[in-house]
Amino acid sequence: HVQLVESGGGSVQPGGSLRLSCGASGYILSSGRTLWFRQAPGKEREGVAAIYTVGIRTYYADSVKGRFTISLDKAKNTVFLLMNSLKPEDTAMYYCAVSPAYIPDYGNRWHRPDEYNYRGQGTQVTVS
Repeated sequence: HVQLVESGGGSVQPGGSLRLSCGASGYILSSGRTLWFRQAPGKEREGVAAIYTVGIRTYYADSVKGRFTISLDKAKNTVFLLMNSLKPEDTAMYYCAVSPAYIPDYGNRWHRPDEYNYRGQGTQVTVS
């Protein structure tokens, strides 16, 4: 049974930083693909960063490129999202999601939350 737990959210001023964590049980994060996506009230879900640990590839949305960094700590079985230079428009609930299964054309589909099998409950990020 796969469980994902996000943590690290909070309230920060513009320009501040946060590091989100996605811990997993029942699944080895280094064996597949992990996505961080977010959803703000009244807006669609947006994939912001993903890591394909088998191939050691990372992907970022243009809106966060250069500010966010996704990484994996294998020993802790945790994926992190380091968010720097936060902006008010980054305010949202942040979720992690994983896909043990192969995703064809992953380079073009990484950002779609529906491609992933499991997700956590989310952690709120507020920038104001």
